[in-house]
Amino acid sequence: MLSLCCVLALLVLSCPEICGTNAGVKVKLTQKGLEYGRQIGVTTLLDQFKTIKVPDFSGSEEVSPIGKVSYSLTGSEIKVINVGLPQSEVALVPGTGVSLTISNAYINLHGDWRVKYLGIISDSGCFDLVVSELSISTTVTIQSDDTGHPVVSSANCAASAGQASVTFHGGASWLYNLFSSYIDDALRSVLQRKICPLISDAIHNLNPYLKALNVLAKVNQYAEIEYSMVESPVISTSSIDLSLKGEFYNIGEHKEPLFAPTPFSLPPDESNMLYMGISAFTANSAGFVYNNAGALSLRITDDMIPSSSPFRLNTKTFGTFIPQIAKQYPDLMMELLVKAATAPTVTFTPNNLTLQANATITAYAIQPNTTLTTLFNLNVDASGQIYVTGVKVAGNLTLNTVNMTLGASYIGPFEVKSLDSIFQMVLKAAVIAEVNDLLQQGFPLPAIGELNLVNTQLVIMKDYLLIGTDIHFTA
Repeated sequence: MLSLCCVLALLVLSCPEICGTNAGVKVKLTQKGLEYGRQIGVTTLLDQFKTIKVPDFSGSEEVSPIGKVSYSLTGSEIKVINVGLPQSEVALVPGTGVSLTISNAYINLHGDWRVKYLGIISDSGCFDLVVSELSISTTVTIQSDDTGHPVVSSANCAASAGQASVTFHGGASWLYNLFSSYIDDALRSVLQRKICPLISDAIHNLNPYLKALNVLAKVNQYAEIEYSMVESPVISTSSIDLSLKGEFYNIGEHKEPLFAPTPFSLPPDESNMLYMGISAFTANSAGFVYNNAGALSLRITDDMIPSSSPFRLNTKTFGTFIPQIAKQYPDLMMELLVKAATAPTVTFTPNNLTLQANATITAYAIQPNTTLTTLFNLNVDASGQIYVTGVKVAGNLTLNTVNMTLGASYIGPFEVKSLDSIFQMVLKAAVIAEVNDLLQQGFPLPAIGELNLVNTQLVIMKDYLLIGTDIHFTA
């Protein structure tokens, strides 16, 4: 219905009690997006107008020279045959919502008529009515319900029909001119009274869609992301700007991190219908959540190392670099536990997305009875580049630097640097592969109803990721 795309995209949520904090995600609906919404809305209005039901009505008039003429039209027989909405405009109403104006519209109807005069003479037939120069104007306003979802309604609706022209078929032709003007006025009046309630109902029918929008979207078994608004929409003459929380939380536990979003603004570009900015705060809140859930750990076994690799995860291979391992624990397989020491952090700079992680690596020897014997523990500082791929918020991590220091050794002193090559290989083959599997899953964008994102481009800006996209409604 009316500007469906616009309303769904622009009013994803309403403002809860957290207003005043900085946004993690920002959304801008441009005039181009509003225009697409107009096209969708007008198409839907055409279908709505075809459902207009004209009720039974009748009347009587004194007509010279024959006196009183009674007429009646049967509503069940009056049908809308065609509707045209050739001219329509939508505009943003700063601080309020969206206005719709339709002009030069027309409606064609077909029905049956019956007249009676001189108390005993009656006649009947059918008619075609064209109501033209029809104009309609309304404003979509937005309020919040008690669940924090938006509710839309029609305000200031007005409808007027400029002309009505009726053509009668059947019956005595001399009767036509006696009552045609009364039929014209009666039908035109009925239609004018019907249009605004129809528009109001159609706009009201948007509310179930808005009620279903995701304030809180589940990502996986560990995390959910909240897209509630942190301030009211900013509606100007050219765009609608939304500020969303955009924060990851552990499922069922909304614990705030020690860091907060850095303020940012979307660029003024309006070549796309919709723009979305996802801040580094949003990405880092994900790291905070996964770390809290204990999900940032990985056990690495030999079967995770490519079979073509000359390095095997056993005491023989490690004994090449640390001889005492092979002496104290000969011919045993090994296992590594990689675990985040702190939540990883992501930094956005123009065309560059960097991940910084602090972790520990604990090496174990696997005894014949499958018990684990701790060999040593390393502290690891690593950084890498995340390349955003495709048209979804997903990526691919490549390792840049790895710095390791000895945390504890249970096999005697050894030179940590001697392990650089083997750990570089292990991290790339197992850990990075696992991280990339997670990154490729991406995370859900703010729900915008039955809209698909098309012609999407991603650009890394300072402190945020910019998504520029057009939208396509799929009913």
